[in-house]
Amino acid sequence: MAGSGASLLSRGEHFIWLTARVLEQRRFAYHFLGGGSDAVEAALAAYQGEDGGYGHALEPDLRGPVSQPLHTAHALSVLDSIGRCEGLRVERMCRYLSDISTKDGALPAVHPSLRGYPAAPFIPIVDDPPSELLATGPVVGLLHRNEVWHAWLFRATDFCWAAIDALRASHPYEIRAAVAFLDGVPDRARAEAAADRLGRLVREQRLVVLNPDRADEHPLPPGYAPGEHHFPYDFAAVPGSLARGWFTDEEMSRSLDFLAAEQQEDGGWPIRWRQWAPGTALECRPMLTIDALLTLRAYGRVIDGDLTGAGGAPAGA
Repeated sequence: MAGSGASLLSRGEHFIWLTARVLEQRRFAYHFLGGGSDAVEAALAAYQGEDGGYGHALEPDLRGPVSQPLHTAHALSVLDSIGRCEGLRVERMCRYLSDISTKDGALPAVHPSLRGYPAAPFIPIVDDPPSELLATGPVVGLLHRNEVWHAWLFRATDFCWAAIDALRASHPYEIRAAVAFLDGVPDRARAEAAADRLGRLVREQRLVVLNPDRADEHPLPPGYAPGEHHFPYDFAAVPGSLARGWFTDEEMSRSLDFLAAEQQEDGGWPIRWRQWAPGTALECRPMLTIDALLTLRAYGRVIDGDLTGAGGAPAGA
């Protein structure tokens, strides 16, 4: 059974100090303990390469030092979350993204430079990788939302619109990428129309579990791990998302109850995708724990307070 908002947060704090990388510790401190954005930036900088991209397993399922689009997308998301998605650092990141983009001006999920380093077996590495909405949509939406302008962005935006307009069948991760694009792109009328269509697709193709009590009866897309289901909060992580309109208040509330109840005995949240190496699971869980707590707070299920700030006495004591 889910605990109170304060206990969810205090147990999550214990888990972060117990298991997380420095980056996630500083992200937690920023979001819940009044920590500074400079500390988050300093931890994130350790993952940046000379090419302006990010590597060193920032996204734990891709190992090795080389820059990758998914690492760089995650770095942009971190900067966005602390209000630092601007300036020379982001300009260098955009140059990197432009340099590795496909003929369509979009991003591949994995650049072939990763070959030779460990990577999740469900992430293929090919010499001529295709353009992926999965990789491109979140980056483009985030850059638009932060009013970052770069020549590469125009072609990448056109790719995302074309890819979303062409969607007739999909899977949850691709839909989440489309939502990330639509939530940030400037053409709000077009974004709302596209989101309405995707919402119907999600429900018609049963890409979302609306009754968590019967999740095991729900079909999984090909290649997904057992239990790798998606729920309303996965698509609408904040109330302001266009995807929030896809679900009734009852459906959303039920999914948030389930999310709160998913907190484990150690205070962290589990991963639902395929686990292929013990270290990657340990690194992913603090990231998911922060995401879960931020979503629960956005919907008023988690309250700030009753935190130690140092794993001991309550903050300010």
